[in-house]
Formats: sequence, structure tokens, C-alpha cells
Amino acid sequence: MTPRMGRVICNITISADGYAAGLNQTEERPFGDDGGDGWGDKLHAWFADTPEENQVEIDQMTAAKAFIMGRNMFGPVRGEWDRHWNGWWGDDPPYHAPVFVLTHHPREPQPMDGGTTYHFVTDGIESALAQARAAAGDGDVAIMGGATTINQYLAAGLIDELGLHIVPLTLGAGTRLFDGVPPLKLEQVRSRAASLVTHVTYRVLS
Repeated sequence: MTPRMGRVICNITISADGYAAGLNQTEERPFGDDGGDGWGDKLHAWFADTPEENQVEIDQMTAAKAFIMGRNMFGPVRGEWDRHWNGWWGDDPPYHAPVFVLTHHPREPQPMDGGTTYHFVTDGIESALAQARAAAGDGDVAIMGGATTINQYLAAGLIDELGLHIVPLTLGAGTRLFDGVPPLKLEQVRSRAASLVTHVTYRVLS
């Protein structure tokens, strides 16, 4: 009997015109120009300001058994690992599971408090997914982002379920979901409107 494999899922917050980050991203403003004054405070206000209203969706983001993210999501360090950096989330990241970080520069695994260990993958998205599947067993693997990483997995046909958290603002420019992705056939699984965001989940059919 073939062992059951979990789904490959992703969740990402986007503006109404499809951007996951604005222009001029910096360490101080990792989501760039989003009309706010700080750390993604307009685009991610639903997450920070109304957590009780959106607790189900927030919990779902870290419910997978393994995670994949791009280096840009992991942090602002570029090139060789010549600066000590262990992610944006402090000593106890919210994942509590293996996290596979896509990078071009090798680095030894970095264990953190709470069960999170960062593994740095230099041989591409399919290798990262194979390692994440092995770590997850029959649990789900979550592609955490950013948009460029998700676009690569969508273009390769490797995502089963796509969760969008759509915020009622437009950015006009920046890093956009679906750039470079061939046309997809999506089946809406569920949707829910909250005060600052609309949550929509699609099954990716092709």
C-alpha cells in the first residue's frame, strides 16, 4: 500500500490588486511601501490588530508538519551567511517543526526553541519539497512565501491548496502573486469575510 502523503498548501496575504509586498522593502519595512508607518501594518493589520476575529486562519498557518520559505522571507541577509540571522521570529519561532529555507549559499541547520529547526536548501524547490515531505510524513507541507517562492511552486504544479487573505487596499507595484505563473484552474473551497480581510481558499486543479 502506498503511504498517504499530506497536501502541499500555502497561505499568503495580498492586496486587492494581488501584491504581497510593496516597493522599497528594507529590514525596517520588510513588506515595503504599504501605506502604513511600520512593519507591514496596513497589509497585515488583520493579523496583528484583530487576532481573535481571525484565530482560525492564524492557527491554520502554522498547523503543517513541515514548512518551506524563500530566503527573502527568512530575512534581509543576502549573499554569503556573513551575519548572524535566525529569522524574524526570535528564539521561539511559531512553526515548531522543520523549516526548509531556499538559498544559494550553504549553511548548517539551525535548531531553535520550541521544536523549529531551519534547514538551508541549495538545490532547488523540488529538493526542498522532497525533504519537507519526508519530514512531514503524512502531514501537510506549507509553502510560507514570499510571493516569488509561491509563484515558483505554482508554476511547477506543486501546490494542492492555495489560501489567500485579501486586504481591501491596493499597492500598485511591488512583489505580486501569480507573476510568471501559467493560467490555473481553481476550485473555491471556502471563503469568509472579516472586518479587515477576506479569507478565500482554493483547491488547485491544474
